Amino acid sequence: MSNPSRAVVPLWLKLAYAALVCVIVPIYWRDWGPTNFLWLSDICLFSTAIAVIFEKPALAGMMAVGVLPLELAWCVDFVSGSHLIGLTDYMFDSTKPLFLRGLSLFHVVLPPTILWLLHRFGYDPRSLPRQLALLWVILPVTYFLSDPSDNINWVFGPGNQPQHVIPPPVYLALEMAVLPLFVLWPMHLLMRRLFGDEGLFRLRLPQP
Repeated sequence: MSNPSRAVVPLWLKLAYAALVCVIVPIYWRDWGPTNFLWLSDICLFSTAIAVIFEKPALAGMMAVGVLPLELAWCVDFVSGSHLIGLTDYMFDSTKPLFLRGLSLFHVVLPPTILWLLHRFGYDPRSLPRQLALLWVILPVTYFLSDPSDNINWVFGPGNQPQHVIPPPVYLALEMAVLPLFVLWPMHLLMRRLFGDEGLFRLRLPQP
């Protein structure tokens, strides 16, 4: 890992993320409710903000392994307007205030921020077990605290609606097993290849 003191995050970026979080938290709490913050995307926002403001690159690695694919999928779904995944259907719902929907554009800035942090600081291989532990806490908590109709983190079924094919606890267990195998592990290998100590896109600062 590079010396963090030599990889300073610009002040404007720190201020921008601090302002974004300060605006989003009270508005989302009022309009979406506190359980909305269980979404992995919201956790990614807060984790990335901490990584930016306090220069904690380990959090960027965790989000890259566990949430970056979801953020990229959100961006593709929104930009294409295809709604194939259903992640951005609410963005085109005219019954919801435009400003409230506009705040969700934080999804667009997260991927480049995470990738820049990894380029600047490098990827920590410990991100995989740390993100796995976080995921295995967040998914059951979401299952027990959230409303199935909201289907936060898809803990009740793939997509916007709960599934009714298999018992909900069985589906949750499958999700907790599938995500590490088909998302976290492949992303770990990719991030290590791109941003590890010998990664293709790792910034190599000159030695003092």
